[in-house]
Amino acid sequence: MDNYRNASFWWDTLSDELATSSRAALSGDLNVDVAIIGAGYTGLWTAYYLQRNDPSLSIAILESEVAGFGASGRNGGWCSSYFPTEIDKMSRLYGADQARAMQDAMHATVAEIGDVVRNENIDCDWQLGGSLSFARTPLQWQRAQDYIHHWESWGYGSEHYKLLQQDESNAIATASNSFGATYSAHVAAIHPAKLVRRLAQIVEERGATIYEHTPVTKIEPRTAHTPHGKVTAKYIVRATEGYTPRLEGHKRKIAPIYSLMIATEPLSDEMWNQIGLNGRETFGDWRNLIIYGQRTKDNRFAFGGRGAPYHFGSSIKDEYDKYPKVHNSLIHVLTDLFPVIEGTKVTHEWGGPLGIARDWMASAGLNKETGIAWAGGYVGDGVGTTNLSGRTLADLITGKSTSLTALPWVNHKSPNWEPEPLRWLGANTGLSVMTYADNAEDRSGKPSKLGDFVSRFLGQ
Repeated sequence: MDNYRNASFWWDTLSDELATSSRAALSGDLNVDVAIIGAGYTGLWTAYYLQRNDPSLSIAILESEVAGFGASGRNGGWCSSYFPTEIDKMSRLYGADQARAMQDAMHATVAEIGDVVRNENIDCDWQLGGSLSFARTPLQWQRAQDYIHHWESWGYGSEHYKLLQQDESNAIATASNSFGATYSAHVAAIHPAKLVRRLAQIVEERGATIYEHTPVTKIEPRTAHTPHGKVTAKYIVRATEGYTPRLEGHKRKIAPIYSLMIATEPLSDEMWNQIGLNGRETFGDWRNLIIYGQRTKDNRFAFGGRGAPYHFGSSIKDEYDKYPKVHNSLIHVLTDLFPVIEGTKVTHEWGGPLGIARDWMASAGLNKETGIAWAGGYVGDGVGTTNLSGRTLADLITGKSTSLTALPWVNHKSPNWEPEPLRWLGANTGLSVMTYADNAEDRSGKPSKLGDFVSRFLGQ
């Protein structure tokens, strides 16, 4: 992709200073203390906190395209405390105390990012408005109530998660057919490309070197191989998320699943007076197939959802970023949510791969024998989780024993995905079932047993 402004609405609205990339590629063998593979949020946060922990470290960041090219510059702009593994599953695996510690760490992570944004004077349209999930059928309303009761059973009250009755929900945003909504406090709306591009500048200013257009093809103990030279380091950090299958020997570690987005033209004040979202609350609803949106600082809708197919062999190509069937459906879903926008122009369509581990469990860890560290498997909730990754990896690499290094996701090993064609069949069957489940629930008003079965099969 030669024109990176085409990567997303976020890239297209960057200032020239942030959008212009003139970083050189690697030009020969190199030896450093830490080599980080990937200049997205995971890699950049890791570098940022390593520099805090030990400013003397020499750090090289190897990026196949440009900093922020992947999900970090294309996502929905939700900085959230959501973690892909349900707290009950975490409790079964690691115990209730550890499960609660993991969720507490995620809550604290949103505040941590907000602090960095303020302290580093990062202009990324940060607004901590929380998030609404609308319940638009009786079944969704029951699901919403169950969700809040579940968090209450874990000791998380309304300061974290709250059930909003219809009048309370409508006072924030007037979604059609809404019975009410759930509200999550620990979510901020951001301009994700502004954040990632500024982070890249900050770590460079403090001594790290970013080598762009330098794809890593293979990692070995203390060594990263590129077409331009070999990088040796005491520590190698794999921060490649959805692009992990491109590394030799990593084809089945992460499944790249495409999520797609649209942005509308700026809406009039009259429209926003009818819609609401004055605190730039992010939003979705309680259907099975995920949707997500925000009101941007310049008063557009940025709105996305799943629905694009998984591509055989974990294939990743620029052409997969556009999928007309899904992009066309997104504006229809958004208009159904907020009918006042009928006829509004869509100005941007884009997409990209996110990373899913086989057991739906994100992880961060370090193999001290090989020097290889990793983090990923965020299932689309990486804007927040990557920061926790960066702090955790920095502590592990610099030998600190902290509350972060004791969290249950540290050094968790997810199983590999099935070989093809089973991986292709399973991923795309799951996608089709979730779409079918939503349609079936709308018709019957009853929960879809098939949807629940497929969620459990996929490891959710």
